[in-house]
Amino acid sequence: MSWTDDRVETLKKMWGEGQSASQIAKELGGVTRNAVIGKVHRLGLSNRTTTGTAAKAETKPKAKPAPKTEAKPKTAPKPEPVEMKTEAAAPPKSTLPARKQIIPAGQPLPPQPSANEISPEALAKVNEVEKKAKKIGLMELTERTCKWPVGDPATEDFWFCGLPVQQGKPYCEAHVGVAFQPMSSRRDRRR
Repeated sequence: MSWTDDRVETLKKMWGEGQSASQIAKELGGVTRNAVIGKVHRLGLSNRTTTGTAAKAETKPKAKPAPKTEAKPKTAPKPEPVEMKTEAAAPPKSTLPARKQIIPAGQPLPPQPSANEISPEALAKVNEVEKKAKKIGLMELTERTCKWPVGDPATEDFWFCGLPVQQGKPYCEAHVGVAFQPMSSRRDRRR
């Protein structure tokens, strides 16, 4: 449906008569109420001064108004102005952990605290496994290869373990022992 000149004139006429958008849409056919409202706004007709019922009411003779008696207007007592005092609020304490220092690529990483928490047996096992590791690159990883990263990613001697993974885990048996520790053993090491 397109808005032809005839349809636009019908729309303007009916809108001016105070017809509703739904009534205009029915009369025009093939348009929705919302399409009529949109066109009315685009044409700048949205502000009606009178509605259909108001136009009909104006044609009836008006009754004479009753004589007014003078009455003092009632005024409410004015509220007293409230003085607002503002004080500098202390900045809210953050519950987030402090940000870690960002180390640029190619710089050696500082000693990681988590390395001290790993049991000596698990570390020994990891060291033995890493000697036997396949030392594969990122593009060689599959769902069956251990994805444990070794070294600094910013250097050329960075690699992944590459040994067969443990069922349902992303790492080999030795690296699963380091990555997925039972909760109680982690708590015990902190004490």
